[in-house]
Amino acid sequence: MIIKETKSYEKVELYDNETTDFIAENYTSIIRNLGEDVNREGILSTPVRAAKAMQYLTHGYGLDPLEILKSALFTEDHRQMIVVKDIEVYSMCEHHMLPFFGKAHIAYIPNGQIVGLSKIPRIVDAFARRMQVQERLTDQIKNCIQEALNPLGVAVVIEAQHMCMQMRGIQKQNSVTTTSSFTGAFEEDKTRREFISLISNKFS
Repeated sequence: MIIKETKSYEKVELYDNETTDFIAENYTSIIRNLGEDVNREGILSTPVRAAKAMQYLTHGYGLDPLEILKSALFTEDHRQMIVVKDIEVYSMCEHHMLPFFGKAHIAYIPNGQIVGLSKIPRIVDAFARRMQVQERLTDQIKNCIQEALNPLGVAVVIEAQHMCMQMRGIQKQNSVTTTSSFTGAFEEDKTRREFISLISNKFS
């Protein structure tokens, strides 16, 4: 699957027909084996719709997060913490193929270079739109920023709800999983506390 943006910022989704047909055939088999009538009106187009949806939900495999960051690096002598918080996260648990979703909070301390702010949510999407576990996702975002910018430190915190816990299994609807990963200056208590305080405050 390819997602393109036109000059007017309209997103265009392009699907490979062969891949879509192959996935749709498998969905037809799954639906039939679950006991549903695959020829029923409401189900007839479901395999194709599901095939396209799954490709969209995992289109991060076709993106290079490191190149996304490197495409917008700027020299700047700013040495204070930069925080982008409340970034929406939508991903797919690799264990049960059910969604998990929540917020990512990311900070870094520049070391001579900054990155265009829109690129940080973009790399979150690039990693999240894959088969994932939250722990790995947190580390991948941190490592990517560290490699691209070589900052004085990176901090990533993700808070998410997992449908595999809420819809099946233990069925705890209000549970939230928090993961964190830090490098450099954020491994120091003072800097880490400042970051946690910034992402915890709700500015009016």
